[in-house]
Amino acid sequence: MTSSGARPTPLRETWGPGLEGRSVDTDRLTDLYRWPDDRPWVRAMMATTLDGAAAGGDGVSGSVSSDADRLVFGEVRRRADAVLVGAGTLRAEEYTPMRAKDADLADRRAAGQLDAPVLVVVSRSLDLPWQLPVWAESTHPPVVVTDGSATPERTAAAHDRVDVVTLDDLAPQRLVEAVVGRGLPRIVCEGGPHLLRDLLAAGVVDEADITVSPMFVGTAGSPSTPLLSEAVRGELAGLLVGDDFLMARYLLTSS
Repeated sequence: MTSSGARPTPLRETWGPGLEGRSVDTDRLTDLYRWPDDRPWVRAMMATTLDGAAAGGDGVSGSVSSDADRLVFGEVRRRADAVLVGAGTLRAEEYTPMRAKDADLADRRAAGQLDAPVLVVVSRSLDLPWQLPVWAESTHPPVVVTDGSATPERTAAAHDRVDVVTLDDLAPQRLVEAVVGRGLPRIVCEGGPHLLRDLLAAGVVDEADITVSPMFVGTAGSPSTPLLSEAVRGELAGLLVGDDFLMARYLLTSS
């Protein structure tokens, strides 16, 4: 699939077989971040500053992002089936409604996809920011995955608003299977760090798309997460640079 007319971007490829220093247009960006067609695929997206912060002083990732970074973020989302997030990230980032651009609808429909990604929120407590327009104004109703431990009042409130999937437990493998089982095999996990840590520990993340922001901001506002019991190693598959930001793709294997 190619876009209708490649456009120049501020990105350059700085690593890759025979591609060093090559300028990246929109068609090339699509090729670099193409989703597999033959199997489910879980992508994890995150940003980190030079001192390891996941957010700026305002507590959100947007303040350590850039136009170049947002191009990659948009490309990954553009053909995703599901955007998977924890409730804390949804609340902190104040997610906006899931919609696709009109230019992408024909390609999505031709590929048998829904018209836009489905937001999938993981929450045990079901203490969710129902005031956000993402719930009522997304192209497709969001899905909330929980484990049945929430209070009856919160459970009833969730069922009144969204599609609730209750699992016996929220083991990462079961979580991914539940999303794929809904016909959503292209999953992009956007955090938070605890959800990402659990997915990595379970070995269900296929690719990590990591942005390195050229900033020092301090880590006091970034949540800490437990250590992994075993390191998960990435194999560098591509590296872009734009606005002094580095956007790296890693294919993941357990060390």
